[in-house]
Amino acid sequence: MTLESGRKRGGGGSARRAARSAVSFDTAPVIDRAIPNYEILNEEALQIIERNAETILAETGVNFLENPEALELWRAAGAQIEDDRVRIPRGLARELCKTAPSSFIQHARNPERNVEIGGKKLVLAPVYGPPFVRDLEGGRRYATMADFENFVRLGYMSKFLHHSGGTVCEPTDVPVNKRHLDMLLAHMTLSDKPFMGSVTEPSRAQDSVEMCEILFGKDFVRDNTVMTSLININSPLSFDSIMMGSLEVYARANQACIISPFVVGGAMAPVSVAGTLAQVLAEVMAGVAYSQLIRKGAPVIFGTFVTSIDMNSGAPTFGTPEASQILYGAGQLARRLNLPFRSGGGLCGSKLPDAQAGYETANTLNAALLGGVNFMLHACGWLEGGLVASLEKFVLDADQLGALHKLAEGVAIDENAQAMDAIVEVGPGGHFLGCAHTQANYQSAFWRSNVLDYKPFETWEDEGARDSQSLAATKVKQLLSDYRAPALDPLIERALRSYVAEKKASVPDSFL
Repeated sequence: MTLESGRKRGGGGSARRAARSAVSFDTAPVIDRAIPNYEILNEEALQIIERNAETILAETGVNFLENPEALELWRAAGAQIEDDRVRIPRGLARELCKTAPSSFIQHARNPERNVEIGGKKLVLAPVYGPPFVRDLEGGRRYATMADFENFVRLGYMSKFLHHSGGTVCEPTDVPVNKRHLDMLLAHMTLSDKPFMGSVTEPSRAQDSVEMCEILFGKDFVRDNTVMTSLININSPLSFDSIMMGSLEVYARANQACIISPFVVGGAMAPVSVAGTLAQVLAEVMAGVAYSQLIRKGAPVIFGTFVTSIDMNSGAPTFGTPEASQILYGAGQLARRLNLPFRSGGGLCGSKLPDAQAGYETANTLNAALLGGVNFMLHACGWLEGGLVASLEKFVLDADQLGALHKLAEGVAIDENAQAMDAIVEVGPGGHFLGCAHTQANYQSAFWRSNVLDYKPFETWEDEGARDSQSLAATKVKQLLSDYRAPALDPLIERALRSYVAEKKASVPDSFL
């Protein structure tokens, strides 16, 4: 079921009444960096890594598993095929990557929330994929659809999040083969920010496209990008038919894909930074090149998700210096390919939103800002190595994203910022609290958290001596209490719900 008309169709009086009664919440503009990117690799190092990546593609090759169509496309493009192994001659993948756009607009159903991905922009999106949820009252538990909907509401209410994300948590109370429909419906109805499509099976990617055709209009989807979806590569050097099948659906429909190796250093890539970067570059170039074989000009993002491993326990570690070095280097490689870059996030290995979580998260968030990331998945809510989506950490992280916005502004040097009038007015031995410059600027001079406690000790103690997790739990309740759904044409919502109901009724439940 699709609605054939374009983006501007309306629902008459009912749509106008819905718009008047809806509550709108402020979203900060996409970050536009006024600061330089940090470049950790010199030209010699970059050339070595690029040469090694080409050697990997040409001599070792990559596997396109159970995908005869992909093998034939690569054969026609000039690659050497042996069973599922594709060996790509030097320069071929890089040449194919040139038709991918350097930036693109992802449209939201509310045009005011459209995002540009690429260039100096940074788009922030929430955690993706955890099967468990944690909050202060309920502890750690399997995620449900109700949890998922609450995360979407929190994302909509979060000023510094630009994107609603995708699988913010994995709702295990809905059949595997049907939950993507409910998740997409939640993103489309509970928020008006841009969102991600399903990638767990090619038919589910097609369902995502068809639901977008209902939401935006078929003609609009044909001509514009309305989804950005995550295509993980099975590192090392393997592209499975499920992820590639979803990529094929999205590329043909002109919808964006993040081509992202999922690398645990020492297990799925070498322990060295330079070795890991060569493998990452080879994998991304092969994936981006394949998207362009499907459709020239299909929008893609150079993705990097890299963590190290604890050699004692085997557990992944986050916020480490090596991960930041890889992020910085991958950003340079992405820019040399003229592609948007995805990495970073509020990553941590901690089981609770505690000091460990704070340190590790801050390390990654700051590296992502300085490293030139354009699309940051997992920007808020991530706990326990990605196994858990935390309601309290979601609002703590989302609040701290405001600091990234402030840092990205750089340092103003106009006449007001120079503050010479204030220095003259106050003179030696005075104070600036009451001077005209302070009075004119104090409201916007300093970034301030909306969650953390700045009160004197006595006040803090009288109010219950609450730690940051307790403060965040209060904020979660406030946000969910204040939530109001954004306006949506009732005809479109009815069509979406009918599509979901018909799709779910057409196949038996499966939890595999």
